Amino acid sequence: MKQERYDTQYEEQFQEHIEKVKTALQQGQIEVFREEFLDIHPYDQAMFFNQQDEEARGQIYTYLSPEEMSEILINIDLEDVTAFFEEMDPRYAAMIFAEMPADDAVDILNELDKEKVASYLTIMDQESANEIKQLLHYEEKTAGSIMTTEYVSIYNDMTVAETMRLLKTEAPDAETIYYLFVLDGNKRLVGVLSIRDLIIADDETKIEELMSTKVVAVSVAKDQEDVAQMFRDYDFLALPVVDFQDHLLGIITVDDILDVMEEEASEDYSMLAAMSNTDIKDDNAFRSARKRLPWLVILLFLGMLTASLIGRFEDTLNQVAVLAVFIPLIAGMAGNSGTQALAVAVRGMATGDYDSSVKWKLVGREAITGLITGTVCGSILVLIIYLWQGNLYLGFLVGFSIMASLVVATLAGTLIPMFMNRLNIDPAVASGPFITTINDLISILIYFGMATTFMSYLV
Repeated sequence: MKQERYDTQYEEQFQEHIEKVKTALQQGQIEVFREEFLDIHPYDQAMFFNQQDEEARGQIYTYLSPEEMSEILINIDLEDVTAFFEEMDPRYAAMIFAEMPADDAVDILNELDKEKVASYLTIMDQESANEIKQLLHYEEKTAGSIMTTEYVSIYNDMTVAETMRLLKTEAPDAETIYYLFVLDGNKRLVGVLSIRDLIIADDETKIEELMSTKVVAVSVAKDQEDVAQMFRDYDFLALPVVDFQDHLLGIITVDDILDVMEEEASEDYSMLAAMSNTDIKDDNAFRSARKRLPWLVILLFLGMLTASLIGRFEDTLNQVAVLAVFIPLIAGMAGNSGTQALAVAVRGMATGDYDSSVKWKLVGREAITGLITGTVCGSILVLIIYLWQGNLYLGFLVGFSIMASLVVATLAGTLIPMFMNRLNIDPAVASGPFITTINDLISILIYFGMATTFMSYLV
């Protein structure tokens, strides 16, 4: 109860603060606005800025320096922030990019037209432009594309005192100083040193005596999803990025990996629904429809296959019309079971829980799971259909069809994403609607195949 009162009180104080910021902005009180606005957290600044109309944002551009503005924009989603650069004076925008951490600047620039990127880089100061150009060359979704070059590196022959002097000079511009990366005379990464170990050491101690030589690093070309997996496994705050000769190129920090995890999760969820990832935030109905139509047309043709398959068993349906009653039930159960297995398999591969050593164990587990769930559901149906229709053979037919369909559907939901992963295709593209449609075909084939075989027991 005390916590709730505290939260309510804090929220009221925060809202009062925001109202002062709004009033100062509306009345053009620059100094009051700056004092109140810069007193709140950069994330809250970003949320306030994102809610303003174009005229109000234009005022804010004139009230804040490029450095202050850069802190706001790196806290706004890429889909939104790119539009704001269209409103700005190009020189002001270029100065904002120069003030941003290089990796954040590159993320935004990758969303802009190449002509505009070239224009900004031309206006920008040479040092910042060269740093950003270096990162722009790396392929998207790799370690190189998400790393930053703003880190502190030291040499193994330096002393603690020399390192502390260097740290005081370079720390203000570094993204993190929790780890210091140690290079040899050829600028190869040979060790890592924590700031804690540095502080407690004697001034004359050599860095090579303090550093840990067990350095975990990633190749500049490594996929960002694999890098995120390493952060999760090792609980890193920062990870060095090297070339094929172990030269240190940059570091990846945990805040960037959190963004990667969110991006990958969103992408996988979109694929599971057979949608484009960009479709989620698209506010244009025609663009949204254009992105969804290809998937829906493919599923339409797959659905026609299901309809034509039912048509091939028209004689069976004419003789025992009640069979039609159970088509949606069997197809729906198979689709649900396949989608559940698909979700388990895709998540397991995405998190690295299911590597090559355990994947067949997973297949066996899912097959047994399908058999157990199919047997239970089938047995329940046998009893219900016998009490409802008074036909034990019909009950056994539907019950066995459910059991067989659930086993096959569960295996399909597990094996198809594994097969795609083997072909280096994102397993999430084995999306729910596709698995559901495929399992519709399989379950109906099982159901009517058995019904045709044992027709003499049903009529």
